[in-house]
Amino acid sequence: MRDVLVMILAGGQGSRLYPLTADRAKPAVPFGGKYRIIDFVLSNFVNSGFFKIKVLTQYKSESLNRHLARGWRMSNIADQYVESVPAQQRLGPRWYLGSADAIYQNINLIYDENPTDVCVFGGDHVYKMDVFHMLRFHRDNQADLTVAAIPFPVEQASAFGVIEVDEHNRMIGFEEKPANPKPMPNAPNMALVSMGNYMFTREALIDEVRLDAEQESSEHDFGKNIITRSYKKGVVYVYDFNQNRLPGQNPREIGYWRDIGTIDAYMAAHMDLVSVHPIFDLYNRRWPIHSHQVPAPPAKFVHETGDRVGTATNSIVSHGCIISGGRIQNSVLFGFVRVNSYSHIDHAVILEEVNVGRHARLKNCIVDKGVVIPEGLQVGYDPDFDRRHFHVSDQGMVVIGKGQDLSHLV
Repeated sequence: MRDVLVMILAGGQGSRLYPLTADRAKPAVPFGGKYRIIDFVLSNFVNSGFFKIKVLTQYKSESLNRHLARGWRMSNIADQYVESVPAQQRLGPRWYLGSADAIYQNINLIYDENPTDVCVFGGDHVYKMDVFHMLRFHRDNQADLTVAAIPFPVEQASAFGVIEVDEHNRMIGFEEKPANPKPMPNAPNMALVSMGNYMFTREALIDEVRLDAEQESSEHDFGKNIITRSYKKGVVYVYDFNQNRLPGQNPREIGYWRDIGTIDAYMAAHMDLVSVHPIFDLYNRRWPIHSHQVPAPPAKFVHETGDRVGTATNSIVSHGCIISGGRIQNSVLFGFVRVNSYSHIDHAVILEEVNVGRHARLKNCIVDKGVVIPEGLQVGYDPDFDRRHFHVSDQGMVVIGKGQDLSHLV
């Protein structure tokens, strides 16, 4: 894979994940107890043997750039790299107009590397994929462009690009976010949707983004413009993600892919991690998820008298946590969280350095970094109280923002 350049689109604002994206780009949002969302696509490429990776950033990218610099150092001797590329306004005083424009504004990277093929993948999805299988499919079919796709419930497919294929998996139709998605012929309750992961030959990608840049009416988006046009004139194939297999993979995980686009999707994906037999397994040592590793002690559970017992069930408790006489269920705790005596956490995601006071109760909530939960505070139990003081999602998930002061609530 030395002749393949990887370009990760990581400039997304992620407005539907607010307030988790108030101070960080969507790919930098923490996920899974110790990772950032971008770690999953980067791990997929590194585990698959791809080591020339450019990450195109733009929106509130400081924490993302720091994470990449500290956690994704590769071997210079072997010409391996994960490099952050900020928006440079190379073509004038403007930011990226869309995903296709992001590639066009960085077309110099393609010329500099002169690869045979270019992978253009999103940086904000949670999944595992051996990308080499897709590359082999792409080259075996001598495709100009290959799009990764997965069957999705037809009632939810209008949020994605919907694909039609022939019997040889060649694309014969594409609609970006259609109001009435076309179902798959052999599965009327499912539609074939694009994962936003593309492989181009170098020539095809350069030609397409150049042509797109010349179109004043274009929205400069891969789905709306590049893919919609490409299949009508070029050789475009569709790679079935359900056929992708990993070493050590649990059968339940085959085809797992989540677009963490909303607060409710973010919470649901975390709940996929914590069951006895998780749908998405972080513990497969043959396909590790790489990330920045901080020096930290192991988690600790203390107190064992009466109802003052530090426990956690169906939960992930990360490095540096101290569970001091509190009870945790169906939750994910990031690093350096302290849970004090007689408190109760249920169905929650608690980000780093949160301190949960005694007798506090948290349910159906996400607590961002650095929050101090006052003693006795209850969140997730009174909808009216929650809506007055916090961000609440469509499905009633409460989000406490980063560093939010809660001292006046008790």
